[in-house]
Amino acid sequence: MAKTILVVDDEADLVEVVRYNLEQAHYRVVSAASGAVALTQARKAKPDLIVLDIMLPDLFGTEVCRTLRGDARTRAIPILFLSAKGEEVDRIVALELGGDDYLTKPFSPRELVLRVGAILRRTAEGEADAATVVEAGAIRLDAGAHRVWVAGAEVALTATEFRLLETFLRQPGRVFSRDQLLDRVWGITAEVTTRTVDTHINRLRDHLGEQAERVETVRGVGYRLRPEGG
Repeated sequence: MAKTILVVDDEADLVEVVRYNLEQAHYRVVSAASGAVALTQARKAKPDLIVLDIMLPDLFGTEVCRTLRGDARTRAIPILFLSAKGEEVDRIVALELGGDDYLTKPFSPRELVLRVGAILRRTAEGEADAATVVEAGAIRLDAGAHRVWVAGAEVALTATEFRLLETFLRQPGRVFSRDQLLDRVWGITAEVTTRTVDTHINRLRDHLGEQAERVETVRGVGYRLRPEGG
């Protein structure tokens, strides 16, 4: 079955260009011209990925992203930002809010299709992992259901925070450099900086509560998850 992509942009001509190229790559495309409609479509159509503009007529795309990440029904949907705002700070803010990738306008339609494919492959690889449930002491993660529990209480993570925690849980004790985390969690196409990794680590620690100290900073190297009792 073809993957469904929700394209959110108020420029009709651009939407048609994106639609044509994605359909040529055998994706199913639905669209929305405003933030409010995008939120409704995301909950209704349950797309496999969202291509999201930032400058929308009613809401900023970043606010749409924040709302999607705060809703259990849409929290795990990957988001690719497509925006004319090309400053580094714009990319960082969008990705820190839970975006999976960021592409600036004007853009290459072929690159857009490649980035969509890369994000969907990473998502599929995570879902297909044989070890669906991973535990490390009081932390339990169910990759198939995209759920996390800490000391028996469920916590809500964004898709990026979830992948970050899963990376640590699958190899407790291993130290990951920031560059390795950028590659594993964001993918090689993500235009992010190591500061973004630090921000996500801090947010992940906030979610882990009493288990926060187990995500350790190894000075000059990176981060690791301290094994239980280690």
